Amino acid sequence: MAYPTAVNSQIIDTAGKVSHRKLIAILRGVKPDEAASMARVLVDAGITMIEVPLNSPQPLKSIAIMKAEVGDAALIGAGTVLTVEDVVNVRDAGGEFIVSPNCDVDVIKKTKEVGMGSWPGVLTPTECFAAIKAGADGLKIFPASIIGASGISAMRAVLPKDMPVYAVGGVGPDDFATYAKAGCDGFGLGSGIYKPGLTADEVSGRAVAFVTAHDAVFAG
Repeated sequence: MAYPTAVNSQIIDTAGKVSHRKLIAILRGVKPDEAASMARVLVDAGITMIEVPLNSPQPLKSIAIMKAEVGDAALIGAGTVLTVEDVVNVRDAGGEFIVSPNCDVDVIKKTKEVGMGSWPGVLTPTECFAAIKAGADGLKIFPASIIGASGISAMRAVLPKDMPVYAVGGVGPDDFATYAKAGCDGFGLGSGIYKPGLTADEVSGRAVAFVTAHDAVFAG
């Protein structure tokens, strides 16, 4: 299959049209021997940001395998990144973005220093603005279900309009419209799209469902 090319966290086709969907597939527990097949079915379904949490088995190996499999067709990154040492290790494995469950300004600054995208976890206005000041490229509202769409809407009113906000944690495709109305730009997809034991075909079906729901909300 001929894939488009990833540019600046977006997927650009040969006509110059942005077709990247703001969905991050979180593959917690993925193993190296399934990394290539999982990355391939996700890209085929239209999901082009793939996160391997560092508490997965041999996560750096999986990141390297995924990057070799899909090349520039997707951005491969790491989640559950807690230290600056982790940031460097992910960069050396070929990772392109860093996601954390928390807001650690040292991790954010190191991520930007080595040229990767930064998506720290935040839940309060104080954390949001600390992350922005440190150089974050986007904000991961986590766990989003704790404050819900109403809480995100209240925070969104004071955040820079051009700062991407993703809802992560307890958000399914049926919630996309509500969270989008609250000001969310995208979503992190966890156990709803992948959990250990699922086959590539099963993940493919789930990915298509998420993409369909995304497009129904954000099309046009």
